[in-house]
Amino acid sequence: MKIGSVIRKCRKLKGMTQLQLSDSSNISESYLSLIEQDKRQPTLSNLESIAGTLQVPISILVFLADKQESISEITDKQIEALTETIYSLVEA
Repeated sequence: MKIGSVIRKCRKLKGMTQLQLSDSSNISESYLSLIEQDKRQPTLSNLESIAGTLQVPISILVFLADKQESISEITDKQIEALTETIYSLVEA
């Protein structure tokens, strides 16, 4: 999963529209849309702003976006369970 897809999923779990997230993050709605479609990569500053608005640590967004192959110490099943747990915490 890519970072834009993770941002979109977290935004939806929080019950926010793109307009609400873009306004709160001081990012244009069109640019946020491109990020969520994985057509643009957010700058660190934009990522900090988005994460702050979503109340999700950047490290969690990056973990969720990371390719599972790069996390060799744990199994796919463990990654899946951890990912589901993280998303349930984001939704809370």
